[in-house]
Amino acid sequence: MTTTVGRARGGGTMLLLAALLSGCTAPGAGRAAAPPAGPAAATVPAAAPVPVRQQPVRISYPAAGHGRWRFAAAEPATTGGTGRLLRYRVAVEGDIGGVPPADFAAEVTRTLTDPRGWTADGTLALRRVGRDQPADFTVYLATPGTRDELCRDGSDGYTSCRRGDRVVLNVARWAGGVPAYGASLATYRRYMVNHEVGHRLGHGHERCPGRGRPAPVMQQQTLGLHGCTPNALPYPQGRRYSGPPGAYADPVPPAERGRPG
Repeated sequence: MTTTVGRARGGGTMLLLAALLSGCTAPGAGRAAAPPAGPAAATVPAAAPVPVRQQPVRISYPAAGHGRWRFAAAEPATTGGTGRLLRYRVAVEGDIGGVPPADFAAEVTRTLTDPRGWTADGTLALRRVGRDQPADFTVYLATPGTRDELCRDGSDGYTSCRRGDRVVLNVARWAGGVPAYGASLATYRRYMVNHEVGHRLGHGHERCPGRGRPAPVMQQQTLGLHGCTPNALPYPQGRRYSGPPGAYADPVPPAERGRPG
């Protein structure tokens, strides 16, 4: 292939030949021209990522489940507290949606290993075990109807209970707490765990020790505070906090009807 070069007018051909022979190239021939000198371009900082707010998972359940259970795995081989060891299992009824057994078990274990919890005085140790391991009691998250079957205390469907080695937490209370409690749902859930496990440890009901004071964890705070303020801890200041023994004749609200998903 041949390339035809046109003849330049007015001596342009001679100038071009001279430039080629001298080893020079015309500006822009074979390479891009350098950008003009000037101040460096300003760096625009990357926009900070917008945090995504996680929507709380809705908990759903029927008024009465089928009594089939999903058990949480054992916790790592560590013990909450020192002293006499009690082992417990954790189970969620299969009809309950939005509460994975692992999440429920983690919340139960955090409560029971809290340094202000039942192991605070050093005489007791609590450890979560798996489904097929020996256990001293089981913490159940149950539908209102199954709660009545496990508790065997008549038609209630509203409160939680302890029956023998069964610590039964009503999912209706776990999901929604109680009206006018005066504290967060997380606080009420800790109260539920500590109150019912407290029964398994041999503690009976207590009453408010005085208006404006924290309610004892063994007071039936689900049904009323009677002038006390909410409290979910048995050892809130590092020592056992209690009130006069006894219970109030508070009415139990109607049973729950279930919550669709």
